[in-house]
Amino acid sequence: MSDPGMAEKLVKALQRPDGDLALRPVHSIGIGATGYFMPSPIARNFCVAEHFNTDKTDVSVRFSNGSGCAVVHDGWSDVRGMAVRFHLPDGTDTDLIAMTLPEFFAPTPETFLEFAEKAAPKPYEGETPWQKIWNYLQLILPKRDPYPGETISPDDGAIAYADKYAFSQLGVMQAAQIGAPTSYVRAAYHAVHTFIVTGSDGVRRWVRFSWQPIAGVLNTNPEKTPDDDFLRAELKERLSKDSARFSLMMMVGEVGDDFNNSSRPWPPHRKRIMMGTLTVNTVPEDQIAQSEKLSFNPGLLTPGIEASDDPVLKIRIDTYKTSSAWRGGSPCPFSEG
Repeated sequence: MSDPGMAEKLVKALQRPDGDLALRPVHSIGIGATGYFMPSPIARNFCVAEHFNTDKTDVSVRFSNGSGCAVVHDGWSDVRGMAVRFHLPDGTDTDLIAMTLPEFFAPTPETFLEFAEKAAPKPYEGETPWQKIWNYLQLILPKRDPYPGETISPDDGAIAYADKYAFSQLGVMQAAQIGAPTSYVRAAYHAVHTFIVTGSDGVRRWVRFSWQPIAGVLNTNPEKTPDDDFLRAELKERLSKDSARFSLMMMVGEVGDDFNNSSRPWPPHRKRIMMGTLTVNTVPEDQIAQSEKLSFNPGLLTPGIEASDDPVLKIRIDTYKTSSAWRGGSPCPFSEG
């Protein structure tokens, strides 16, 4: 039997000591943008959802840093987020929430909570040059040096947890080495969980979505001192001159793939369908209403798209609702598909 208080426990566990209860517990720092989505000519064959059958759908987007730190550290290695809300012609909305990490850290709500507790940031303990050499001799990757002003480490607890549990190793190792993008629109974002889409022929398919930047993926130079605050200004400057675009790719699962475990990747040769193009063209002046108060949710779905039985997806639906209520986010029409 699932723990009825799991969502509240997760929100509490995810809050960092350098966070702010008025902000999101993770992805605290971000920026809102607007634009539109246009489906590809074949998208309607694979999904009957309205935004794949309408010529053009307006969108609200929130780009973010993954950390729950309330201070801006854009140049630090960190997972980034991209939440997209499609404003459908019938007046309803549907969300697609993605991050730069392709896989999640845990397969169940219980392991998710345990990971969040064990991975809580701890005081940074750097390594001496001799310790780094000793690690190299043992074929162990040494710890990176702390960034200027970094006093707590987001990696130590997570890596220690991954040493004990294989299911978290892929996500933790990817997160530890992910780097920092030169722009929010120069990163690829993955929705991580499996969803079920219904095509125009009535066929149901188990799929995973990702956003691929048309401009290509590009990270900052990790050898240079990181710039603490540049991503929001860069996006404003970029969109004042031109729009930015993403392709929405849909990977189709096959028999043998794990549809309900977001910590396990699918084989890279699975069929991918180009479902459409997202164009981001404006940064609204009112960032409180257009970004900080918005309450995105991975369970805000529309006919044609269903949530899979992934238990972490289901608890994230409740966790997002809890987080929004606690921080005073604006309520949104909600559907679990």
